[in-house]
Amino acid sequence: MGKKLHGFQLGFVFALGAVWGLSEAALGMGLRRCASAMSGSIMTGVALFFIAACWVICQSRWGVVLLVITASLFKLFDALLLSLPVLHGAVANPIFAFIMEGAAFLIIVSLVKDKLSQNTRSQALAGGLSALVAINLFPLVKFATGIPACTVAGTGYPLSLYYAYVAVGLSFITVPLGILAGAKIRTLEKGLAGNIGIKKFQFIASPAAVILCLIIVLLMRSI
Repeated sequence: MGKKLHGFQLGFVFALGAVWGLSEAALGMGLRRCASAMSGSIMTGVALFFIAACWVICQSRWGVVLLVITASLFKLFDALLLSLPVLHGAVANPIFAFIMEGAAFLIIVSLVKDKLSQNTRSQALAGGLSALVAINLFPLVKFATGIPACTVAGTGYPLSLYYAYVAVGLSFITVPLGILAGAKIRTLEKGLAGNIGIKKFQFIASPAAVILCLIIVLLMRSI
């Protein structure tokens, strides 16, 4: 699972990371306040979709690591637009969440990878378990960033645990969908393997996707 990534795979990793970063900004995770209600739990499910797709495309943990780095850079770009410091609850804590989500998925996959290709039920179970591990690791964010996790109003109970059912339930759906999307992309890759024109196009398409997502985030924050 540590094999070298080639150009086609790298291109999709950067593009997926860019769209993931854009989705974070679009769903309000870059706001100047703590995550509201179940927004963080919803984003856990969304994050695991991109992570699952990336894992299937690359079949490498390094692909997932690069995906998390790309999404984190988008979060930092969003923070720059909002004039927020890196050590802010709306910046450092979501980046920590990205890392935990990626780590949780890789842990679960290492345990059940032989069953993931068998049926959708196994994939859904892997998604739910990945979300469960990630949300239980997230309260440790205080030790990593010095910023405590958002809590339910009037209590000290972390939102990530309070809305655990949302993250887990959504991940039952998003991980199988991510695996399906990744499989479709791998099939496309094999079909275009000998096409020189497509190979040249991929070196343009990936940077273009990243730039487009950056422009959309910029426009969102300019409104």
